Amino acid sequence: MPSGKYRVAIIGAGAIAGAHQQAYEAQRDRAEIVAVVDVDADRAKAFATKHGIAQTYTDVASMLEQARPDLVSICTPPIAHREAVLACLAAGAWVWCEKPPVLSLAEYDELAAAEGPEGPYVGYVFQHRFGSAASTLRKQIAEKTLGRPHVAVCHTLWYRDTDYYAVPWRGKWETEGGGPAMGHGIHQMDLMLSLLGDWHEIRALMGTLDRDVQTEDVSLASVSFANGAMASVINSVLSPRQESYLRFDFDDATVEVSHLYGYDNSNWKWTPRDGVPAETAAGWAPSEDLASSHVAQLAVYLDALEAGERPPASGHDGRRTMELVTALYQSAITGKPVLRSELVPGNPFYTQLDGGGRYQPSRLGA
Repeated sequence: MPSGKYRVAIIGAGAIAGAHQQAYEAQRDRAEIVAVVDVDADRAKAFATKHGIAQTYTDVASMLEQARPDLVSICTPPIAHREAVLACLAAGAWVWCEKPPVLSLAEYDELAAAEGPEGPYVGYVFQHRFGSAASTLRKQIAEKTLGRPHVAVCHTLWYRDTDYYAVPWRGKWETEGGGPAMGHGIHQMDLMLSLLGDWHEIRALMGTLDRDVQTEDVSLASVSFANGAMASVINSVLSPRQESYLRFDFDDATVEVSHLYGYDNSNWKWTPRDGVPAETAAGWAPSEDLASSHVAQLAVYLDALEAGERPPASGHDGRRTMELVTALYQSAITGKPVLRSELVPGNPFYTQLDGGGRYQPSRLGA
């Protein structure tokens, strides 16, 4: 750690920047926000005044030159992630970037190539994998405490009305990268992948059933994993009773979590199969209760920064989630199964998640 605290800047002073500010406040003994950047000068000043931040800027280059941050949080719309990450890495700053990481695998690989061999690195916000319950289950899977995984369910059933899509960059391939699979369900899919590991094949459907958007508003997929497990995935913004639900069936137990935008231990349930001793099942409970949050992920990120190590949810660990989203779109648009090995340069979905304008919304039920 440099003398004192890590100097932090936030790029983008919209709603999600508040979650980052709260996370840094929880780590105020290690990090201090010294600058905020937003193209809207008034919004930057209002955010800085509210949170006691000394410097405001309207362009990234000036901030990097003058504030010289050690770490930068990127809280802009997805279309602006690539340029901001590249600028920060070139200036020697580590980066913590909001989801979705970027607009394509091509952009993801470009940013990975801009990292140094020992940093600076860019990590991505996938906070749901960092709660204590998920960490406990991940350890149990690694140690085969519950037996082999067989079946998984990964449902992001949310509701976003027409006013939500009045924001100009939402619901468009060129600015948001995709619909609920990219911008909403990506959190639960990342948690699933962090637990089950590498996926192998996906078969998917999607449609634009109601919202006036260029992207999908619902998708369904079946996924097979390298370890033999299979998963059902649904991503929706048309579900009035909202729920984020994951279920994992092992030899000896079913593990479930039901929440919306974040969980603690009370949202999780371990159900043993018949015949498993009660004392064995009792030992499966997490020993601590840490909620999934930006706060939880930032603590782990700063540990990696202090050690000079690649943080979780970066590099291959973050690419795996972008690969699944990409393949979901490719399968749904082409009507064919997609192997993970197909996601390489030359594949049109590698550079654009709609395959270069191949998706045409249709509302068959209208």
